[in-house]
Amino acid sequence: MTLALFLTLAVISVITALLVVLSRNPIHSVLYLILTFFTIAGLYIMLNAQFLAVVHIIVYSGAIMVLFLFVMMLLNLNKDTEPQKSIYWKVGGGLAAGMLLVTLVGAMRGGIELQASATPDSNVGLVENLGKVLFTDFVVPFEIAGILFLAAMVGAVLVGKRDLKL
Repeated sequence: MTLALFLTLAVISVITALLVVLSRNPIHSVLYLILTFFTIAGLYIMLNAQFLAVVHIIVYSGAIMVLFLFVMMLLNLNKDTEPQKSIYWKVGGGLAAGMLLVTLVGAMRGGIELQASATPDSNVGLVENLGKVLFTDFVVPFEIAGILFLAAMVGAVLVGKRDLKL
């Protein structure tokens, strides 16, 4: 049952990821990417990482992709206003894709072996364990990241405000 569910989610994920790249309409591409994110969240749930799955859905599908969708709808992309790419850009893109394919094939030839434990631990993906590790071992980097996000938010507000009088 789990193998069938995994294969179903994996196939849907690969198909929707291919549709993201192959779709000519950017709105459809973003919608396919949202479906890809949902299937990846399903794979996270199968790995017993419930917190990661929920955060993945909230952050990627809920916030970033909806933002992309709204920006694309506001840009109103037309073929008339889109600049045409020269043949050099297309050849460069093909070469980059080919190098990525060679890298992926080389990485897969290494023979990655996954070994599942005989008794799966049901506490692996819980928020409690993540919180313990986050607030004991990684408390200083966590606080530094919080300060960095606060500084970025203040900077974004200052840049976004036009008539600021200092």
